[in-house]
Amino acid sequence: MNIEIILEKNFPARLREIPTSPKQLYLRGTIPNWDQKFLAVVGARKYTNYGKEVCEKLIAGLRGNPITIVSGLALGIDSIAHRSALSANLKTIAVPGSGLGNNVLYPRNHTALAEKIVASGGALLSEFEPDFRATVWSFPQRNRIMAGLSHAVLVIEAEEKSGTLITSRLATEYNRDVLTVPGSIFSSQSAGPHMLIRLGATPVRSSKDILEVLGLKTEERGIDPLIKYADCSPEEMKIVELLTEPREREELIQALQMETSELNAILTLLEIKGLIKETMGEIHLA
Repeated sequence: MNIEIILEKNFPARLREIPTSPKQLYLRGTIPNWDQKFLAVVGARKYTNYGKEVCEKLIAGLRGNPITIVSGLALGIDSIAHRSALSANLKTIAVPGSGLGNNVLYPRNHTALAEKIVASGGALLSEFEPDFRATVWSFPQRNRIMAGLSHAVLVIEAEEKSGTLITSRLATEYNRDVLTVPGSIFSSQSAGPHMLIRLGATPVRSSKDILEVLGLKTEERGIDPLIKYADCSPEEMKIVELLTEPREREELIQALQMETSELNAILTLLEIKGLIKETMGEIHLA
């Protein structure tokens, strides 16, 4: 295990400029390419299947772009974000609420994930001494580093009084973009994102929305349908095939003999992927 020290003078400017910037950071892994766009992805520890799939799909859609995913190595959405970044061949940085020594790294059951991050060319960063054990106050303190490192913060599921929202509040104070994913009005895990949207956060419907905020939006030119729909499930493809012309929801329900709730869930995922849009009561391919 090799732990290095990065001095403040070698931080990216955006981290040096935040209030109470750390004086140094401990590093395990590869020194990040500070010229990339850094996206912090945070969310609930007790996530829903919807939150998990949204996180995976959004990050998968960033593949091939100069983006580094930052998160906190925590249980829940944090670990899903790290794993999704690894699957998409994106660099990822974990900022735990502990030191970086194997005997104190928190949470303990993410030691293997931490090793994968380092092996992939990513990094673990912490301002705490290598043998520092996580405490209640160390997690909010490390959140300022996550927000300071990043150009934007994406919140995926959080209760209205969740600690996750500390990172988004700090991002706002640091003049970073805050993005969030809308969810069901019946889910307590959507209360935080909906509050953020009321306060001016950018609602994210697809990976394209993230790329646009990060200034990486590119023109699509003749995308091969086999590539465009490569990660669609059989149920999603049935809907895509029916949308050769715009249709109303009731038409789709009748044609597919599907429960309304099931159809709505699949349509939401297709919209997040940027494959469909709904206009004037009709659903059509994007």
